[in-house]
Amino acid sequence: MVKLSGLQQRLALYMFFPVALLLAGMGIVGFIYARNSLLIQWGEASNLKLQRAAHQVDMRLGRAKEWLKMFHTADVNPYASYIHELVIEQLRGIDGVARVDLSWTDSRRALEVAKRGLIPFREGGKLEVTAPRYDEIVENKTISLVSDLKSESGRTVGKLEVVLRFEYLIDTILAAGWWQSDQAYLVDDSGRILSSAKSGHRRQLGENNKNLEVKTLTAMKKKPYGTVMSSGFFPSEVSGYYRLKEAPWTLIMIAPGKQILSSVIRFRLYYFISGTIFISVILLLIKLIMGRTVSSIEALSDTADRVARGDFVTLAPSKTRDEVAELIHSFNTMVVQLEERSKMKETMDLAMDVQQNLLPQKPLHMEKLDIAGKSIYCDETGGDYFDFFRFPELGDGRVGIAVGDVVGHGVPAALLMTTVRAFLRSRMAQPGDLAPKINDVNRLLCLDTSHSCDFMSMFLIVVDTRNKDLRWVRAGHDPALFYDPLKASFKELSGSGTALGIDATYAFEENKLSGWSEGQIIVIGTDGIWETDNPNSEKFGKFRLRQIIRQRSDFSAQEILNAILNALKEFRGSASQNDDVTLVVVKAKK
Repeated sequence: MVKLSGLQQRLALYMFFPVALLLAGMGIVGFIYARNSLLIQWGEASNLKLQRAAHQVDMRLGRAKEWLKMFHTADVNPYASYIHELVIEQLRGIDGVARVDLSWTDSRRALEVAKRGLIPFREGGKLEVTAPRYDEIVENKTISLVSDLKSESGRTVGKLEVVLRFEYLIDTILAAGWWQSDQAYLVDDSGRILSSAKSGHRRQLGENNKNLEVKTLTAMKKKPYGTVMSSGFFPSEVSGYYRLKEAPWTLIMIAPGKQILSSVIRFRLYYFISGTIFISVILLLIKLIMGRTVSSIEALSDTADRVARGDFVTLAPSKTRDEVAELIHSFNTMVVQLEERSKMKETMDLAMDVQQNLLPQKPLHMEKLDIAGKSIYCDETGGDYFDFFRFPELGDGRVGIAVGDVVGHGVPAALLMTTVRAFLRSRMAQPGDLAPKINDVNRLLCLDTSHSCDFMSMFLIVVDTRNKDLRWVRAGHDPALFYDPLKASFKELSGSGTALGIDATYAFEENKLSGWSEGQIIVIGTDGIWETDNPNSEKFGKFRLRQIIRQRSDFSAQEILNAILNALKEFRGSASQNDDVTLVVVKAKK
């Protein structure tokens, strides 16, 4: 299969085919219309010619028939014998009549007629027209009008025969131009040829099984006149026929199809030549008109390739003032904006790298503690935050863990998260309890958020592996989940507290839980976990989260974290991530 890669080739093809199909369709319709019109015209003309010729024969036969009818109707008249003699004399005087014969069935009746001059019959039989035959007396072909004479009892007593010269009957046909130029026949009802235009020894129409002649004989039995065509769109021959009224004969004219449709055949050749010229002109116009357009589009394509490789300097040139020029102008505007977006993307990628480097890069493993954490942002940067603190000021065997969530996401949230991280790490490196430290961070943050109304929730916890206790402050964040595998029970590490950055005078409270033992698990996360939607708008929820923790309680902190994040991804499916996700898992080693 040929593939057209060029726009100019496709335009030429898509315009060429419709035009070619249109021309072909118009040509076919025109040919059919012209063909039918010419055939109808020829049929009407041939029928008219045949009708005129048949009328001449009918008139000559009709003149003799009229006298014969008068002969038959005179038998009721008292002067019938005189009328009969007069009619016979008139018949003998008609042009073309060779003789008139009156014969009787027995000699006695003939003698009686001779003595009395009477013709004793009451009615005449049906008038019969015989086929042409050679008459030795006339020494030429003749036909006869024969009428039987019947007595009062209905018995045939005599016969009246009028013999006419056949050549005289059809001399007007023989003199016609169409009889001399075309194939023409005079046939009877059975198809026997009585006379033909061309000399030959044919006796029967259709004897050579010629399709047109057979079809014509069939049509003659259905209609007194008509036109018959041979097979094919351009028939090789066409025939017209007309039946005489005064004799059981039919005139047939056969003409070559090429002769009738010669104008259509010539027009077909001219049409193909003109169509070829027309299509060539169209292709030339396409090349001339579309050349500049295609050139501009090719230049635009080259510029697009350079832009794809990172070259934003060279813009596409505009050579026209049409819609293509408007497209090039829009493309150049897009390139400028794309360059700005590319620079912004580079900046955002750099910001993402910086922010990711601010978070712990690997799990924290201690003698009696296993800690793992991870943040997944829905944009390049986000407002979720987690951190591990192992400062000497916290004391031996102690580690601090923080999880925060800035309202919103993106660059503004990332900037606020970075600010809180700096405040918190600075304050955690100093001595003191957790509540005063969070109070100081909140007071400093409120100085920055007083006009923006931004805030951040946080859960800050210190795990003391020596004293086996937990101390935490909840600043508007969801409580952490505490799971004891020995009791197979969950507990929430709750407590009062508002989000950071809202009220600078708020005093946070420190909460405490003793009895931290081996195998116990703490899970701290942001609402991006349990509020994740699947394609059916269902929430992941905390129930699924607790099930995974219970099922994976024998695994390490990193394995529990991976199991939760994998289940979350599978649950979300094709739905998009609409919020940042942060998760920290703390497990006491055995």
